Amino acid sequence: MSSVADTFAQLDACKGTFGDAAARQTETLLRQLRRAHFPAASELLHLHETLLFLRAYPQSPNVVRWCDEILFTFARRLRGLPSEELAEFEYAEVSGVAGTGLTTNFSSVFAKSLTDRHRLNLQIDWDQFPHAERLAIVLADLIPEAREDWALGRHASWRKHLESAARKQGDGKPGSDLRWLLARIRPEVYDLLEIPVRFTLRDSGRDSGRDSDASRSRARIPRRSIFYHKGPLLARRDVSVAAEFASAPIRVRKLSKPQAQKILGTIIDASAVRYRELYGFEYPDQTRVFHADLGRGMDLYFFGVPQRWRLPSREYCAGMYFKNGVPMGYMEVMWTGGVMEVGFNLYYTFRQGETAWLYARLLKLFHQRFGVEAFTIDPYQLGHENEEAIASGAFWFYAKLGFRSQSKHVRHLMDREAARMAATPGYRTPPRILRQLAETHMEYRVTMTKP
Repeated sequence: MSSVADTFAQLDACKGTFGDAAARQTETLLRQLRRAHFPAASELLHLHETLLFLRAYPQSPNVVRWCDEILFTFARRLRGLPSEELAEFEYAEVSGVAGTGLTTNFSSVFAKSLTDRHRLNLQIDWDQFPHAERLAIVLADLIPEAREDWALGRHASWRKHLESAARKQGDGKPGSDLRWLLARIRPEVYDLLEIPVRFTLRDSGRDSGRDSDASRSRARIPRRSIFYHKGPLLARRDVSVAAEFASAPIRVRKLSKPQAQKILGTIIDASAVRYRELYGFEYPDQTRVFHADLGRGMDLYFFGVPQRWRLPSREYCAGMYFKNGVPMGYMEVMWTGGVMEVGFNLYYTFRQGETAWLYARLLKLFHQRFGVEAFTIDPYQLGHENEEAIASGAFWFYAKLGFRSQSKHVRHLMDREAARMAATPGYRTPPRILRQLAETHMEYRVTMTKP
């Protein structure tokens, strides 16, 4: 009988195989791994990301079933790990796994939204708050006893003052001090305090043994049907941006207020557990949230910002996409005069998926919805002062879809590198040159290429 390591290696290889035989193989391996023991944090992380990918790109209903069964009880696998290994689950690249947690300075709007839905899972992390004295002048204005200590310069416990005030309001449950503070001070004051908040990704009913729905392991949106992959994933060579522009319109519908509030909560959760906040996610226009069915099990939810938060010179829109109900990444676009700057981020777990197809569909929707005729990519997205983009070769992702640099010098360097790749199989542009290629914006014009 094969070892657990061998079984897992076979499962990992299933991410790129499809068809009935591949589905049966994946199902068999998932059943074998349901009760397998993985003693190291690195192995558990690898397992988690493999399962999440297979759940988003499944070959069969049973693959969905078994992946969810393991992911939904993932916290049990973490029990018994040493604290130093559990700490590995809090790095930004992998945070959000069920049964773990994270500490960060959430903005006031994110902290308020999270406490509204996960009230007992968020608490001030006093051990990570080296400047608790910043609370002094705020609490002095809210609590008479604290004002006396502040005025006389006494050595006071601001934590004790805050917790005591929260208890007097009749809320002695975990996180009451955080909720008390959020309800009484202005958002900008809260943000300046830089309060570290601990977000525990475990169901607040501790005896239930249930993981938090905010975790990456459990986060899902409901979908009437799952798209099962029977053939190979669409690669970049299979995708034509021009052909997408010429395709049938993408269906878009406006969400009701309850639907909008629910999806926005899911979006904020998915961002928060990854330490990420986006302007549009902080200040969404809840009255105008839209859904676009991009096809192949991909849903996009997008929205602008209310009048108060509009940008002074450009239109703005943000959104998140889900593959078969699983959060996959987010977008942020700004445009004026028919030219749109596109910010596109795909969570690392899914970068072996149909990235080029998804991007082309997004451009199609933006062209259809907002009437833009040109798309630009900021140098940061290409790798300027962004080593993650350099490592992933982001420049060539956009170049092979038809984007061209706005710099004549960079276009010349790009053509030279393209010739080297064509002449030398296996050649990869070195980081030094990728940084040069990423120095200026890239652009795609809808009229540049005919379908």
